[in-house]
Amino acid sequence: MRFRLVQELAADGIGVAVACRMLSVSASGYYEQRGRPPSARAVADEALTLQIKEIHTMSRGAYGAPLIFDELRLDRSVRCGRKRVARLMRAANLCGVYRRRRKHVRPLPPVHDDLVQRRFVADAPDRLWLTDITEHPTREGKVYLAAVLDVYSRRIVGWSIADHLRAELVVDALEMARWRRRPVPGKTILHSDRGSQYTSWSFGRRLRQAGLLGSMGRVGSAYDNAMMESFFGTLQLELLDRKKWQTRKELAAAIFEWIEAWYNPRRRHSAIGSLSPVDYERLYTAPEVAA
Repeated sequence: MRFRLVQELAADGIGVAVACRMLSVSASGYYEQRGRPPSARAVADEALTLQIKEIHTMSRGAYGAPLIFDELRLDRSVRCGRKRVARLMRAANLCGVYRRRRKHVRPLPPVHDDLVQRRFVADAPDRLWLTDITEHPTREGKVYLAAVLDVYSRRIVGWSIADHLRAELVVDALEMARWRRRPVPGKTILHSDRGSQYTSWSFGRRLRQAGLLGSMGRVGSAYDNAMMESFFGTLQLELLDRKKWQTRKELAAAIFEWIEAWYNPRRRHSAIGSLSPVDYERLYTAPEVAA
């Protein structure tokens, strides 16, 4: 194998003596072996390499050593070792495609306890809010939407749209919800995941200023914010996936119209008596006004 490398280095313009010193072999031994016929092992390796190249081409360059080994063994009845296949692939500069392993990111510690425990029920407006972020592409780039949902009526009480994922995105959605609803301090739970936007100092500060009770689900569990996921699924199905969006401005305007002109005032929900969020809340507030 080392003599073969000497030959390859010599072909690249490196002197034989230099190449032999680099690989710790003798120049006399190199010249001696060049006069010998190739060994049976070398001949077998060359034949096996041809089959490996055929399979690699057949797979459109997708197969790595394990799958090529399986193809040789199962389809062509070739007896060889997996390590040998890997060695010959390296020598032939062949490799398969593979998924990049995601770097393990240690989850952020919860800033708040989970006060919801997947119990998405509320007996009045502004008792339990949920919040999360979704994204959707346009030809210009992604649009990000942060929304705050009232569990009692399914109404979106606050939202924010931007072309970034900085903490301002979720802070602006929270500010809209505060301005619209004026929640009584200490009476409203705001439940989120452990995303960096929700564990940020700026978001926590606004949460405390509003007197809201923070709550956080577990890492990587969609069920811990299932109602919010359901809302985003409806948005995806009824608006986002219906067409290809050209610009961020176009998509932002469509999301605004869908939430404020359709979802909140008109879209019916079977879970709240087939009423819209706005109409369902009127059933709660009307008796108080009459009293």
